[in-house]
Amino acid sequence: WITHYSRESLRTQCAEVVPCWGRRRPLSRVATNLQPTRKMARKIVRQLILWPVASCFLYLRSSSHLHGNCPYVDRKTSGSIIRRSCVRCLMESVRSRPRYIPGRIDDSQYIRIFDTTLRDGEQSPGATLTSSEKLAIARQLAKMGIDVIEAGFPIASLDDFEAVQQIARSVGNDYPISESSYVPVICGLCRANLRDVERAWEAVKHARRPRVHTFIATSEIHMVSKLKKSKAEVLATAVEAVQFARSLGCDDIEFSPEDAGRSDPRFLIEVLEAVVKAGATTLNIPDTTGWTMPWEFGDLIQLLHAHFAGSDVVLSTHCQNDLGLATANSLAGALNGARQIECTINGIGERAGNAALEEIIMALALKGNSHFGGLYTGCNTSQIVSTSRMVAEYTGMSVQAHKAIVGTNAFQHESGIHQDGMIKNKSTYEIMTPESVGLYRGDSSTIGAGIVLGKHSGRNALSTRLRELGYEDLVDDNEKFDSMFSRFKEVAERKKGGLDDDELEALVNDAACHSNLPCWNLNSVQVITGSNVMPTATVKLIGPDGIERHSAVTGLGPVDAVYKAIDRITCVSVELETYSLEAVNSGIDALATTKVIISPVVGTQLEFSSLHQSGGIAVRRFSGSGSDTDIVLSSARAYLAAVNKLLNWNLRQLPR
Repeated sequence: WITHYSRESLRTQCAEVVPCWGRRRPLSRVATNLQPTRKMARKIVRQLILWPVASCFLYLRSSSHLHGNCPYVDRKTSGSIIRRSCVRCLMESVRSRPRYIPGRIDDSQYIRIFDTTLRDGEQSPGATLTSSEKLAIARQLAKMGIDVIEAGFPIASLDDFEAVQQIARSVGNDYPISESSYVPVICGLCRANLRDVERAWEAVKHARRPRVHTFIATSEIHMVSKLKKSKAEVLATAVEAVQFARSLGCDDIEFSPEDAGRSDPRFLIEVLEAVVKAGATTLNIPDTTGWTMPWEFGDLIQLLHAHFAGSDVVLSTHCQNDLGLATANSLAGALNGARQIECTINGIGERAGNAALEEIIMALALKGNSHFGGLYTGCNTSQIVSTSRMVAEYTGMSVQAHKAIVGTNAFQHESGIHQDGMIKNKSTYEIMTPESVGLYRGDSSTIGAGIVLGKHSGRNALSTRLRELGYEDLVDDNEKFDSMFSRFKEVAERKKGGLDDDELEALVNDAACHSNLPCWNLNSVQVITGSNVMPTATVKLIGPDGIERHSAVTGLGPVDAVYKAIDRITCVSVELETYSLEAVNSGIDALATTKVIISPVVGTQLEFSSLHQSGGIAVRRFSGSGSDTDIVLSSARAYLAAVNKLLNWNLRQLPR
């Protein structure tokens, strides 16, 4: 029988169960039943969890048996026995992460995942993150088992430097918080000049595994138009930057020849040879403009892989998505010898974005053995959905509904033909299970017990459901959970029929957006609007000093009036660049989620910018989100969250 248990340790990518032929048998005896060999059995025992249920089943943890293609598993039919052939599939998929060594990977089939969400991803317009949000995302990435986290661009601003340093001190030194988590390499990006390199090293050096990532453009158009340097000058600059990083004590140095996809291969190899001799341990090959086709990029990586064969250096890819080929190019690179892939959660980043991390690791999980010669990653795929939602909420960048892996439609079926197939066998239209990426629906203990989360629900019911949805960190933090519980009760009082999972997660994201913003708190909102009536809003806010302030303002509509009242109370002048409102689900009493992006008005004291990696100046934008059954309150919470981000950022820029 297939049995589900809601504890996090059992919520794995593929929680298949095998009969143990007896109650509470010793683990060693159980292992001997898992043929074909005792050696493989002992290997898998280290990742087993034995839980005594009525029939005493053994739960197997698997990192790559994620699909329903095994003919011996029927994920729908309860009461079926899983044959040993399926156990063999699971056993063959168990692989451990090789020990981290700069410049080499002892397992030639292992792919390091380099996440640059906090650096390249944050460069998306409106995706400014606070230091606390960056730290939370970094912790989640570590929980997911990411190998390398590029925490930021330290030279950009004081806040960027401190955020990278904070992540290096904490996430870069924490012991694994769960069996699947990993203490990652913490990386800082810098241009190829001595000041940048030193700043990056100062930010990351406190991590257990620090890395400096330096770059300079090598394509003709960049050297002539942007850098105004000759090839000899570019070569000398690259070597000097790597040598200087070495002199500071950094033994893990990544070098990127920007716009490598459009560079002359002969000059590219000349530069790469020189930086390897200078001490670079990772060579990252960026398709900066998304120009190359997968076969072109694959050929380039193959050329470089053959040229540097035998060298203590790891080849990496960084592909932009301007033609929608970032994931395809990255996988082509891996197939041809790259052993590190740079990507971002939800594929966010400059212009059209980067290769999507979730697409990369799921492609390798599903097809690594059959199409990529056994390539695999060390990522815990069951953390994909929770990480995706965290990044979407903190950055204010919604995930498109049909986005692969993490879109709301990814595991939904509306066509009658598709629904018929799903009822008969889910594998007809799903190549992976929702559970394999952390989307759990309908098998939880609260739903199974008939528990509806409403105004009469207590702390235990709420905390249990939040754990089942993957929010253990929130539940374990008493202060955050108290705030979440208060917000839950406030909304549940006005929401008939209780809150479903989507609404509950919207509240979690709403609470997260407001939890670390101590400036202004919303006390009350009252609006008057209608035909032949001037829309008027009365807003009461509690300031940082604890004093309540209020303002009554007219506007073009109720939301406009509320926003003008908030501006007057907080004394800010901002431009509303983006406003979006959507219902979490259907129904007249559905929860509404509002997302906004604001920027300071040009010429005001709140206007500020930061250094972009290209050397230009980037204007800071700030996002906010809010949820409520009342769309005016939802809009007010979102706008106030964005204003608080702006004010907090401004405070951190003041002289200490």
